[in-house]
Amino acid sequence: MKREMLNLIASARARKQACAMVTDMDSGRQAFIGGAVRQGELALGEQQMDEVRRRIDSDHSGLMEFGGFFVRVYSPPVRLVIVGAVHIAQALAPMAQLAGFDVTVIDPREAFARSGNLAGITALIEWPDDGLKQVAPDARTAVVTLTHDPKLDDPALESALRSPAFYIGALGSKKTHASRLQRLDALGFSAADTARIHGPVGLKINAATPAEIAVSIMAQIIEKLRETP
Repeated sequence: MKREMLNLIASARARKQACAMVTDMDSGRQAFIGGAVRQGELALGEQQMDEVRRRIDSDHSGLMEFGGFFVRVYSPPVRLVIVGAVHIAQALAPMAQLAGFDVTVIDPREAFARSGNLAGITALIEWPDDGLKQVAPDARTAVVTLTHDPKLDDPALESALRSPAFYIGALGSKKTHASRLQRLDALGFSAADTARIHGPVGLKINAATPAEIAVSIMAQIIEKLRETP
């Protein structure tokens, strides 16, 4: 790989921007694709560019369907935004870090957000809607609301639903979730919109303790992240 290509990759990674290097397996010619930047010796058609963009969005390296080209995707860390510094967050935040996620906890209660296992986690001492504006969830962001309080969870879910976040989860029973959907419907969200919310949150593994619930949530997030595009 030429130094120019390496510099482009390093620059994109420093900005935490997803990018890809496309290599012709026969000639060795390469093209860098990242944001609006498209540079290199390798010419790509629109159909090929569409596939490269899909692979970047899904963090999926591999041989392209057309042209005999290999796409190597370089993605920034996946992000997890946890709304509510509750007991489950105390287990979920470090677990997500171990899985390679950048974790941010949002809670207006500073004493909660900086306690226990959350002491070393990035915290925004904000109301959830303000905090999510700062985070600006993208297609590599998961958002989980854990407060079980509509005053905190609902504004966070409104913001998340208006974003391209790949995963949205909300703690609560089926009854609680049904009431939540009614409130979101009254705010103008469609059934297709609210179908994006995983509620009750987590895989069904009969989880009972906060740590077990955190395992079920983390597993569901990873399952969604690794879905075949």
